[in-house]
Amino acid sequence: MNRLRLEIICWSCLLIAMAVSTEAASVWKLPTAQMVYEDLEKCRQESQEEDAATLRCLVKKLGLWTDESGYNARRIAKIFAGHNQMEELMLVVEHCNRMEQDTSHLDDWAFLAYKCATSGQFGHWVKDFMSQKEVER
Repeated sequence: MNRLRLEIICWSCLLIAMAVSTEAASVWKLPTAQMVYEDLEKCRQESQEEDAATLRCLVKKLGLWTDESGYNARRIAKIFAGHNQMEELMLVVEHCNRMEQDTSHLDDWAFLAYKCATSGQFGHWVKDFMSQKEVER
């Protein structure tokens, strides 16, 4: 009888945890170029124009970064899904994330991993994405 209760409690906890993580994941929305520019301005002010701190602030606001695991490769790949190279992009982001990981210098980690990931084709995609805002003006 006690074992059955324990199993029920364990399964209940598991289901609650899954529901909470699913809800948290479903709240994130793809950022638009407009959102990026608005958050970028806020972050520039908060970080007093320091590049690495501004970048980390921005990607945190956009839901693309956590201080525990760095960049969220899956979310970044979803933004650029139209290029039909999601798996490759995720591998690049994850590689750069691991290569530059430095939990004692989070701003530098975010900045160096970004530079690493955007040094190739992905960098052109980022520029194209950001230029969408210029076209809207």
